[in-house]
Amino acid sequence: MNNALLLAARILLSFMFILAGLGKFGDPASTAGMITQAGIPAATLLTYVAGVFEVVAGVAVLVGYQTAIAAILLALFSAFTGLVFHSGAINIPDFPAAANGLLSLFNSLMMMKNLAIAGGFLGLAAAGAGAWSVDGYRGAKPAFA
Repeated sequence: MNNALLLAARILLSFMFILAGLGKFGDPASTAGMITQAGIPAATLLTYVAGVFEVVAGVAVLVGYQTAIAAILLALFSAFTGLVFHSGAINIPDFPAAANGLLSLFNSLMMMKNLAIAGGFLGLAAAGAGAWSVDGYRGAKPAFA
């Protein structure tokens, strides 16, 4: 049962990062715009770096390869992006106050989602990938056991 739950956790945690990473290659301007608005330089380059990172780390978690490393890196990425891009109020000029309030609520929910995902990755790093993984096949023990 534990191996099935760890497999399900790996699938569910990795899926959004693989898709989000691939999405950055289809529409880099959207992510680059968010990076620019946060005041971070080299937005287009960072968009592609983030896309490669999300796909590679997501696939590593999915197949359970070097799971603790990938999970910790994705936890840090999730916390960083949540705090940098999803904290604070949204105030779009010429939008009604109620619309900006709703967008701010959604933004805070995105931050909490990112922090919760970071917690899930830390739990996966502690538990290990389970027997149904590349790490399990190689006989790797959980890194923090």
